Amino acid sequence: MPEQNKGMGRGLAAILAVAPRDGREELRQIPVELLTVNPHQPRRIFDDQALLTLAESIRALGVIQPVLVRPLPGGRYELIAGERRWRAAQLADLDMIPAVVRETGDAATLELAVIENMAREDLTPVEEARACAALVEELGLTREEVGLRVGRSRVAVSNLIRLLELPDEALELLDRRELSEGHGRALLLTGDNSLRRSLARQAASQGWSVRELEARARAAQGERAAAHRGGSPDVAGESNDADRQAAVEQITDMLGAALGAEVDVRAGVGGFTIRLRVASVEEALALAERISG
Repeated sequence: MPEQNKGMGRGLAAILAVAPRDGREELRQIPVELLTVNPHQPRRIFDDQALLTLAESIRALGVIQPVLVRPLPGGRYELIAGERRWRAAQLADLDMIPAVVRETGDAATLELAVIENMAREDLTPVEEARACAALVEELGLTREEVGLRVGRSRVAVSNLIRLLELPDEALELLDRRELSEGHGRALLLTGDNSLRRSLARQAASQGWSVRELEARARAAQGERAAAHRGGSPDVAGESNDADRQAAVEQITDMLGAALGAEVDVRAGVGGFTIRLRVASVEEALALAERISG
């Protein structure tokens, strides 16, 4: 069983400090039945036993941390953060729940919901990937800006979002934690979805490590490429397309993490071309200083 994912970076209070706040806030007691789920909520899986445990705590102590909501037409409220507490409060048969009411637009609501959840430690890799993709696609944030909000590097955010290229069967295994984020990245070494599905099933059922899955993905991709060329898998050697793509990804990840900059690596005849992208003269000078020590 893969290790449980760690939380994405800084504490919730520090992360929420960068989120936009529109209008005034007010603490109220709100009927539980008037709350509705946020459609932008990245979390899709709730642990039933954990909810029951939280419900027992709420029966004994009440809801210690208010949920965050925004008002909707008709006297209802939409949850921005705190769906677990709301669900547990229902299980505890509470009629009212403490809530901070904040006037926010759709963009701020999405950002707050995503960041609140990604500050937790129990999101699956797929939920994290969808959350990052939502910030990029819905709000138009760059991957660097997403990384700043959730406490991860641009490379880590890019790797998460790439997981969504996997077929549904592989994503389900990641969602059930039968495979880890590392397994998901290993499956991306092959571009064929049928091969990804097959490898994902075998990795989950046979308990393959990430390294083993990487090796098998490269070998399977090499065999398939050789078959398309009408040659032997042995002829492909280390220069086959899968190996070169794996090298490009590894170089990109390692340099991006080491330099803290956007790295573009391309394979060419006789080697690789590496480009660094910086947004300003100041950023370029800071990068040069880091490299020079």
